[in-house]
Amino acid sequence: QVQLVESGGGLVQAGGSLRLSCAPSGSIFGFNVMGWYRQAPGNQRERVATITWGGTTNYADSVKGRFTISRDSAKNTLYLQMNSLKPEDTAVYYCNALEFNGIGSWGQGTQVTVSS
Repeated sequence: QVQLVESGGGLVQAGGSLRLSCAPSGSIFGFNVMGWYRQAPGNQRERVATITWGGTTNYADSVKGRFTISRDSAKNTLYLQMNSLKPEDTAVYYCNALEFNGIGSWGQGTQVTVSS
């Protein structure tokens, strides 16, 4: 099973920035789609941003223009750059990887807290 190790969460003031990282156990280009999801207390897990094997990105409306998903082949790492953070961005953020055979894997999650 694929292992996904996330890092980069923390506490930041509104308007600040954070960068999340996700390092998979296999090649980052071995996945059909990789993405970031988040779950706030009492809410369902929601999609934040995804990137396909071919590099096509997609964002939730709530983060468009503020968040950027990217990957670094040399470091074999997926990133989520989060700028202009808002208190409503507070959640546990999860990395997800979908293999070409349809099997998906989740990371352990990293907490992001934005104070007002």
